[in-house]
Amino acid sequence: MKDLGGLMKQAQAMQQKLADAQARLAETLVEGTSGGGMVTVTLKGTGELAKVVLDETLIEPGEGEVIADLIVAAHADAKKKARPAQAQMMQDAAGPMAGLMAACPG
Repeated sequence: MKDLGGLMKQAQAMQQKLADAQARLAETLVEGTSGGGMVTVTLKGTGELAKVVLDETLIEPGEGEVIADLIVAAHADAKKKARPAQAQMMQDAAGPMAGLMAACPG
């Protein structure tokens, strides 16, 4: 039973590390751009859209569809940049248990 107690402590410690990593992710900001920098979006590490900046030259009648497409492209760019940071934080938090977590069904 001593090993089970140690395993439980490790699991609790890992759970706390994961919670801490998720909190750090929520504070992490990632920018994505499109249209040669005409549109910039900022995402939180959780993927939540935090900010959109538009070049004022885009704000003309008839440019709505172009702006919408550029926002979607900038969002995709930011999400692509955020994934490695998310994965690394979670792997760092899981430590030696990372292999076990990957092997467990979802």
